[in-house]
This record gives sequence, C-alpha cells and structure tokens, in this order.
Amino acid sequence: MMRTRHHTTTLDDRPIPVGAKLAAAWTGVMFLYAYVDIIAFFKPGVVDGILAGRVWEFDVTQTLLTTFLALMAIPIFMVVLSTTLPARANRITNLIVASVQIPYAAFNVVGESWTYYYGLGVVLEVALLVLILRYAWTWPRATPATTTAVPAEPATRVVTTPPGV
Repeated sequence: MMRTRHHTTTLDDRPIPVGAKLAAAWTGVMFLYAYVDIIAFFKPGVVDGILAGRVWEFDVTQTLLTTFLALMAIPIFMVVLSTTLPARANRITNLIVASVQIPYAAFNVVGESWTYYYGLGVVLEVALLVLILRYAWTWPRATPATTTAVPAEPATRVVTTPPGV
C-alpha cells in the first residue's frame, strides 16, 4: 500500500499592491537596461572604441555621458515614484513613461549587427514595459465602501501631577 502525503495548509498568496508590482517591473527594466550595456563590453571592439573615446557612433563627451545618466535615471526614479505617488498620479505617470520607453527601447536595436543579442534585450525590456502598462491600465478602482473612513480609536488622556503635589 502506497501512502500519499496530503498537505493540510496552503501557501499564503495575498494580493500585492499595484505600486509594488510596478516598482518590481521598473526594477527589472532598469537591470535589463544596464546589463545589456554592461555585457556588451564583451563584444569585440567595444572596449577599444571606448578607450579611443567613441561609443557607437558618438564621441565620448560630458554631454553624452550626462545624457546616458539621465536616460538611466528614468527607470530608477520610476521605482521610487511607483511606491510613493498617489494612485491616480501613479497610474498616469506609469502609462506615460512606459509608453515613451517602448520606442526608446526598440531604438537600441536599430543598426546593430548583433541582432540576436540586442533583439533579446529589447524584447525583454518591452515585455516588462507592456506589463507595466497593463498593471497601470487595469489599476483596481476603489468602491465607496472601501473608501469610507474608519473611526479613530478614542483618545486617552494622560494626566500628570507635578512632584510634591
């Protein structure tokens, strides 16, 4: 006779707040964005070009590096904003920024000879950006019953007497 183990408990699967889902997805976008560029250093000629002061077709200048930093800051700030903005502003901001980031991500594969590598990076980034759009677009609406105020606990009064009284 064979015994089968039956688990009597189930795993806790509480709903994750939309802001946390958005922050997690933006973190993924940020890592993909950075790692596609970092791993590309292994592509023959990339480091030599950087040492010679060229990145892709551009001269390495303070303006170029500042632009790269500003572009990288977008997903970084979206992680923070997704967890701190009020729901309505959060939803609108995520819809706008993710929509703008999709063509920007796709631009990274234009003219590249390593289409498998950069293509995979773009597909993964766009998949996360589409997920962000979905989370923001389908953000649950609050019902009047869930937005009613809960009465506060009655305040307790603390009375202190001065010493010697």
